[in-house]
Amino acid sequence: METLENARARLIPLDAKNQHLLQEVAREPGLIRYSPGILHTPEGFSTYMGKAMAEAAQGQSIPFLIWDKKTDTPAGSTRFMRIDRVNKVVEIGSTWIGKAYWGTGLNTAVKQLMLAQAFGPLGFEKVTFRIDSRNLRSRGAVEKLGAILEGTLREDVYLADGFKRDTCVYGLLRREWPGLPNA
Repeated sequence: METLENARARLIPLDAKNQHLLQEVAREPGLIRYSPGILHTPEGFSTYMGKAMAEAAQGQSIPFLIWDKKTDTPAGSTRFMRIDRVNKVVEIGSTWIGKAYWGTGLNTAVKQLMLAQAFGPLGFEKVTFRIDSRNLRSRGAVEKLGAILEGTLREDVYLADGFKRDTCVYGLLRREWPGLPNA
């Protein structure tokens, strides 16, 4: 996968050589509060990145380092995951950005890049998002992109604190995305 870029964000394929650039941002507690895993400790960061690299090596995901072009700094990470080439469905997930970037438009710019890639060159017909039902900020963000709540998976995923979350599954079909030239 090549680097993806727009006026605000640069998505650089994440690999063993550049993942260290995210260590400082990852130290912020609570960035993946609604997701499984631990990110803010050195051990948690190593495990999290190891899983991302293993999934990438198996063709199950395509992880990216998020670079904020406005501040010229690494801001977080995101992935294409649960890649289903047969049914042409992919999930955008495991997204986290430092709190300094919240509400700045960076996440929207990242999602626009990923949707353009998914529906364009990668040829997917559907993009999904899985979000903790309590994470109203993220749910609102994907709804603004046009994604539709398709259902809630009850008590679906254990979080690091032992809580078993309900997962809201959102979907966006290629023909529904307004970013397409023919839309």
